[in-house]
Amino acid sequence: MNALADMPTSEPTATTTAAQASCAPLIEVRDLRKRFGEVDVLRGIDLEIARSEVVCIIGPSGSGKSTLLRCLAALETYDQGDVRIEGELLGYTERNGKRMRASQGEINRVRRNVGMVFQQFNLWPHMTALGNVMEALLRVRHLPRDDARRRAHAMLETVGLAHKADAYPAKLSGGQQQRVAIARALAMEPHIMLFDEPTSALDPELVGEVLQVMKQLARDGMTMAVVTHEMGFAAQVADKVVFIDQGRIAVAGKPREVFHDAGQPRLRQFLQNYFDRNAFWTQGADEPGSP
Repeated sequence: MNALADMPTSEPTATTTAAQASCAPLIEVRDLRKRFGEVDVLRGIDLEIARSEVVCIIGPSGSGKSTLLRCLAALETYDQGDVRIEGELLGYTERNGKRMRASQGEINRVRRNVGMVFQQFNLWPHMTALGNVMEALLRVRHLPRDDARRRAHAMLETVGLAHKADAYPAKLSGGQQQRVAIARALAMEPHIMLFDEPTSALDPELVGEVLQVMKQLARDGMTMAVVTHEMGFAAQVADKVVFIDQGRIAVAGKPREVFHDAGQPRLRQFLQNYFDRNAFWTQGADEPGSP
């Protein structure tokens, strides 16, 4: 059996067509570079993400995937290059031909339409699920409490947790906590969602419930950049898959091009190692784990 050839991939959809038709990318990255001490973590990343496009970022540990995502959310300061969100430069201002670090207020303004979900859930343990979703609406958006409550309830319903609105994080499973974290990000009405390995901290049985929420977001047209080790999700949902190795984009293309026609040696080695450790695809299977 050829695991790469048998792997299911997404077909072109109306969402894909709409994304391709968009002239201006929602996120544009040019020659992005980031160094930690003497280590070059990002070494010249060029990437565009169109509106309603789902981009899955894969690669070995330490390749720079999470650092890239954190630069897109302005949680890391990049050293060189451009990150533009809806056409606006993120993190810096340019005056008289010189670049300088932007004020925190300006950074917050440019990234106001970017939501991020992390590996860890980062919920307030003393607040209910509803309270966790409401908090930013009250403190950042300054919504009236009743309006914040209504929106928070709607977001919990979106992720299938309306019945857990009054539960505290300690009473929720890991998958449920991550779905609350997704609802919290969605409540801010982002134009793009960044996911940094959102299932890596979950028990295997809980991964599916989080991926289902993400699949529905993709069907609804949410623009998404997802760092993931879930190759089945990437193959089925992504419009574009990006393989990062040693701080550079080594391969980028449609899922079929990346997974079925993996001709680049480093990519093929990465995928083969992955399948050797996670040998669960079978001939003709529609989903990972199918019998």
